[in-house]
Amino acid sequence: MNKQLIMSIKEADRIPTIQRLVKGNITAKQAAQELSLSIRHIRRLKKRFIREGIKGLIHGNRGRKSNRRIPTKKVQSVIALLRRKYDDFGPTLAYEKLTECHQITFSRETLRKEMIKAGLWQAKKKKILRVYQQRTRRGREGELVQVDGSPHAWFENRGPKCNLLVYIDDATGKLKQLLFTPSETTASYFQATKEYIKKHGKPVAFYVDKHSIFKTSNNRINPEKPTQFARAMRELGIGLILANTPQAKGRVERVNRTLQDRLVKELSLNNMATIVGANQYLPEYVKKFNQKFTVKARKSQDAHKQILPSEDLDKILIKKYSRILSKNLELQYQNKTYQIKTDRPPYAMRHAPVMITKDNHSKIRVYYKQGELKFQVMAETVKQIEANAKEINTAVEKLVQKRSHWQPDEDHPWRNFTI
Repeated sequence: MNKQLIMSIKEADRIPTIQRLVKGNITAKQAAQELSLSIRHIRRLKKRFIREGIKGLIHGNRGRKSNRRIPTKKVQSVIALLRRKYDDFGPTLAYEKLTECHQITFSRETLRKEMIKAGLWQAKKKKILRVYQQRTRRGREGELVQVDGSPHAWFENRGPKCNLLVYIDDATGKLKQLLFTPSETTASYFQATKEYIKKHGKPVAFYVDKHSIFKTSNNRINPEKPTQFARAMRELGIGLILANTPQAKGRVERVNRTLQDRLVKELSLNNMATIVGANQYLPEYVKKFNQKFTVKARKSQDAHKQILPSEDLDKILIKKYSRILSKNLELQYQNKTYQIKTDRPPYAMRHAPVMITKDNHSKIRVYYKQGELKFQVMAETVKQIEANAKEINTAVEKLVQKRSHWQPDEDHPWRNFTI
């Protein structure tokens, strides 16, 4: 019965040369030059070939267990630790936590193989990749900042689902701003952008998708009219670039997936279940994330610009609407009628254009020629709620809560009903 020998390609290539050496057709020096080995090792191979044949050219450690192999007990203890504390972690993040928190120095690949054997990780099949044209990163930090909202169960079953606003620099891959919000709204983007500008300055441009926050969705009204966010960016001199496809702003899309894995687990390890607590933790997480994943920009200059003294973020990053006063000095806003109170003669402000603003705390102000006007609310009509696909659940919850707390008045017919 013939035994099958397992040889590497390098070992198999040595056979003809060693055979010619044994027959005396070439010298040991010539064989050494041909195989790029020392003369001493050539002589050693020749002796083994004469004694054992082709088998003598196979490395002596082939098939033996390594003397540096990890002890079985240590492997079992690590797997038990993973089952107890990191059962849903991937190999890379599990390796980082074992190294950082438990000083266990497994190699990442060894850990991955052991996790597959233990059923803690399923090997992924290679996908057929679609090839997209590669875009070169911007040269300076602050030239292009990709922005996106990521709705997800960030607190798993410990807290409510919420949204994470992500600002990532294109040149360095550095996370510039993270903010948890109940939903993806204009007010939440105003809040995150204000914090971004106060910390880093004004970037050259934000790269966003075609969400109705950034682009007017109803083309029948006025397709050229900017949204509230686009108007604010125009006032600050920040460009707003709309991506045609998710792949175009792939950097922020990829980091969203990374955060949905890594950040969720960090929040779980720190037992966080509220938006307020998570937002307080984010600066620490961003610092650690950037130390691990940031690359160096091709140019050292920072493209951010400082805020001008004339730029009041509290007056720019708010919702603004233009209205025309009626002859009774009234205006309509959000199903309410507001009447202006002024010492001027009524005719002086009839049909005058005014600006009405609403800040992040829902406070209403009315301005005429940069001056603030006093007003009173005259009437309120039935409110209709507008919500896009990402906000519909929040809108329905508000209506359900309002209905559950409603009670009939004292003189309601229900209370006076008798049989």
